[in-house]
Amino acid sequence: MPLQKISEFDTDYHNTIGKDIKGMGLYVQGTDEKIGTIIDAVLDDQGAFRYLIVDIGVWVFGKKVLLPIGKSRIDSTADRVYVVGLTREQAEKLPEYHEHTALDYDYEERVRGGYRTPSVESSAPLDVGSTLGRTTPSLDRNNYTYAQEPDLYDVSAHEDQTFKLYEERLVANKQRRKTGEVAIGKHIETDTATVAVSVEKERVVIERVTPEDAGKVVSAEIANFREGEVAHIEIYEEVADVQKEAFLREEVRVQKVVDKEIVEVEETIRREELDVDTDGTLKVNKTDRV
Repeated sequence: MPLQKISEFDTDYHNTIGKDIKGMGLYVQGTDEKIGTIIDAVLDDQGAFRYLIVDIGVWVFGKKVLLPIGKSRIDSTADRVYVVGLTREQAEKLPEYHEHTALDYDYEERVRGGYRTPSVESSAPLDVGSTLGRTTPSLDRNNYTYAQEPDLYDVSAHEDQTFKLYEERLVANKQRRKTGEVAIGKHIETDTATVAVSVEKERVVIERVTPEDAGKVVSAEIANFREGEVAHIEIYEEVADVQKEAFLREEVRVQKVVDKEIVEVEETIRREELDVDTDGTLKVNKTDRV
């Protein structure tokens, strides 16, 4: 029955069992007295838990020992492991575990011998050949099986146990995140505009007409013959004088409004269901949830 550490049996054991037992606190059953820490777990070749490697440094400084799985109660919710029926005196006498300790039959038997000693769990001597009222074969290295000592290796041998089944549910929260921004600015565009202005312009009209007394003889005093300018007239005109003036054309109002909508988010959730496997003709009564 070769034994190996859990990480050697399954390198991905974290995902397999869903909870890493390493690092959990070790407590005395029924109390809040912490006596150590779980260092590792030991499995057989079928993947069944057989021992927990525990550091009982609170009781015995620097000492590590093997704890048969049947002597433990694991509370994964509280990250605690409770040890059943172990006293400080027993712990002091247990064989010490080292990193390179050979987990062979002889070493296991020394460990089992330490836990077979009567403890607070039972004041009566333990008959190795009798467990829970049943007679078992003689314990020897040739025919020994863990089933012969359920008190050490069967987690259900001591008392009824309660299992908690968990399921996941979606909890919706909201997070505010920036989706963009709007910058408001102004720019100038130019157009060519036309405006009509009425203007006046002066001009000179010269008319040459024949007077009624044309051909009449006049005296030398009247007939004033001369050269040069005889008349001077100033000419004026109006020109358009266009000026620009600014006026309010329109008003632009900028504000934020909040629109509400319902969005649906889909996610995969898990739920634990109970599997019951029976061996033989056992009858199991199952009741619905209450």
